[in-house]
Amino acid sequence: MKSIFDQTSRDELIRRINTLNVNSPAQWGHMTVYQMVKHCTLWEEMLLSKIKVKRVFIGRLIGKLLLKSEIKDDRRMVQNTPTVSELKVKNIHFDFEAEKKKWIALIEESIHASTADFVHPFFGKMTKEQIGIHHYKHIDHHLRQFNS
Repeated sequence: MKSIFDQTSRDELIRRINTLNVNSPAQWGHMTVYQMVKHCTLWEEMLLSKIKVKRVFIGRLIGKLLLKSEIKDDRRMVQNTPTVSELKVKNIHFDFEAEKKKWIALIEESIHASTADFVHPFFGKMTKEQIGIHHYKHIDHHLRQFNS
């Protein structure tokens, strides 16, 4: 399975991020391309513990079970999956190209960060392997959302 910790997989994602532009149309969902890029930079910051995100109650109940299902194979993430409120983006007024560069830099930073204390808001505590697979799938999901 692909993982963010694999250089080839990471290079592929970064290449795809670089194909995004301000006119990239959404294939599904309610986010604009601006909101998606900012959402993904916030996700990276969450992984790096630069922002705190609370656990969601339903995740405490079924998160581990769904995590196993999510990372057991190469199936893609389900479209229109809800996100936690801290990672929802309302503001779309920022430099798009600068935000893409920030996203890529955060991806590169995250591969060297300690994952020992990371707690996903839905899935809970995750191993480095689980983080790598889910991280890849999350980025892939949003890039496919914008046909990239």
